Amino acid sequence: MAATGIPFASLCQHHLLPFIGVAHVGYLPGARIVGLSKLARVVELHARRLQVQERLTTEVAGWLGERLRPRGLGVVVDAEHLCMTLRGVRAAGARTVTSSLHGLVRDDQATRQEFLALAGVGPGTRP
Repeated sequence: MAATGIPFASLCQHHLLPFIGVAHVGYLPGARIVGLSKLARVVELHARRLQVQERLTTEVAGWLGERLRPRGLGVVVDAEHLCMTLRGVRAAGARTVTSSLHGLVRDDQATRQEFLALAGVGPGTRP
């Protein structure tokens, strides 16, 4: 199961400027499952505090991993950081992509490629 394109906005703890993007969350169920809306709520729960993207990615994966004990889990976060757009280098449109892959999503090549393709970051999905 995967939910892709979950929108979020968070505030960078380093610069106190927003970073805005989408999260892609997928897991291979173990004994427990959750509804799709729960995946979006978990992203929102962790995005609402001062944050850095790397930690946001691992916190979402950790929360789901602890509670669901899935056979595989993947989280990809793709965001634009306004600190890069508005100050310093002024690289408008630059995206930062982070991932946290666990279990079969990390270890099984076909499963990993399927998840990353769904998330839009697999081979051949970007110029």
